[in-house]
Amino acid sequence: MRIALCSTFVPFIQGGARNIVEWLQEMLEREGHHVERIYLPEVDSTDSLMRQMAAFRWIDLSIADRVICFRPQSHLISHPHKILWFIHHIRSFYDLWDSPYRGFPDDSYHRDLRDAVHEVDTKAILEARHVFTNSRVVSDRLKTFNGVDSEVLYPPVFDSGRFHCRGFNDEIVYVCRVEHHKRQHLLVEAMRHTRSGVRLRVCGRASNDSYAEMLTGLVAEHGLGDKVTIENRWISEDEKIDLLADCLGAAYIPLDEDSYGYPSVEASHAGKALLTTTDSGGVLELVTDGDNGFVVEPEPEAIAAALDRLYDDATLARRMGERARERLDELNISWSHVLRRLLA
Repeated sequence: MRIALCSTFVPFIQGGARNIVEWLQEMLEREGHHVERIYLPEVDSTDSLMRQMAAFRWIDLSIADRVICFRPQSHLISHPHKILWFIHHIRSFYDLWDSPYRGFPDDSYHRDLRDAVHEVDTKAILEARHVFTNSRVVSDRLKTFNGVDSEVLYPPVFDSGRFHCRGFNDEIVYVCRVEHHKRQHLLVEAMRHTRSGVRLRVCGRASNDSYAEMLTGLVAEHGLGDKVTIENRWISEDEKIDLLADCLGAAYIPLDEDSYGYPSVEASHAGKALLTTTDSGGVLELVTDGDNGFVVEPEPEAIAAALDRLYDDATLARRMGERARERLDELNISWSHVLRRLLA
């Protein structure tokens, strides 16, 4: 089958939305399909948004037997056999409209633009033969804002067998892009309140150096240099595998994330407990408090208490790590399931 994988990207920013496309291409090609990966650059500029959206309607992919679309606004592509693996909306026009992350005024111009985006999105999404999402969170948003039903199809990681458990040291690791909405600062602040010997390692490249500088400033201000390590750089796959193999546990505490995030699944494959917060979004579909990790209030003191519990109870950390692996099977997070549904 000739399959076109269509998505968008923000130039010079590497994120999980590219992984899902590239990993799916590899899996489809292993099954003998002819796959083309098609990216269009897109930036969330309100002045150019409609022009960018219109560009998708000009794309002719009639030569493909099937088109699978991912990141917005790739779902605007027209094709008789269009499948969506819908990752998220342009959130500033949807669930983030009344949040500090909107990034533009709540005025008549932007309200009209929001309404137009909703209308165009809904019509394009309804063209699809089938709509999948990466989480219940995103499925709920599609139903709420667009009136569209969808099926959750959890994205696996590539070559999950790479991840393994070698032991348990004294570090909690947080490996992902360093951004304010990923809230690495909450973990750093939590380390002021820990009473045990637990340590924290934050790893990942910051797209905004001012946030990374704020984190290092917090470490210095509160004298946490012997407890907290900040690595503002791209972490290689081999480094990440080693960090997860040896760590005490992992953290993933974004603000209302669309999906559970690859860091959560990678840590689970490595047999490590995961710490998250009650407002972190899709990751709550993976983590059950007290079973395969901790779900706590997004407050430094509550996070610190969970960190201390993992440090103080090696048996608990090991048991939660074992349950983390089992939870992946319970949710049917596998490439065989993904291919079976996308190609049905």
